[in-house]
Amino acid sequence: MRKLITEFKEFAMRGNVMDMAVGVVIGAAFGKIVSSLVADIIMPVLSLITGRINLTALTMTIPAALEGAKPITITYGNFLQTVLDFIAIAFSIFLVIKAANRLKRKKEAAAPAAPEISREEALLTEIRDLLKKEN
Repeated sequence: MRKLITEFKEFAMRGNVMDMAVGVVIGAAFGKIVSSLVADIIMPVLSLITGRINLTALTMTIPAALEGAKPITITYGNFLQTVLDFIAIAFSIFLVIKAANRLKRKKEAAAPAAPEISREEALLTEIRDLLKKEN
């Protein structure tokens, strides 16, 4: 049992797992920010442009097939709102990743290139490595 716990600790503390956990938490917070952007800024402007249509209020009611049963309400406006949230989140993440990649490329371009070694240096390095193997 202790071995299992030790292995789990090693797995959980590995860099990739911790990075992923941090990414999930930041992603959730980022999702809330973008959802607020869509709900509080984009949608009011969009409803003003489209004649004050509230997407979440869009529904379709299907009459009940049986007498006395409640009609079925399909709230497709909520679906449209969720799709709009997704598009905004995906586009925002795209912009963040694009900016990060641009910064990464600038750093790589600014980093000095590895000095080229001459043929003599390569040969001397080979000889040194062979001598180390023999000893």
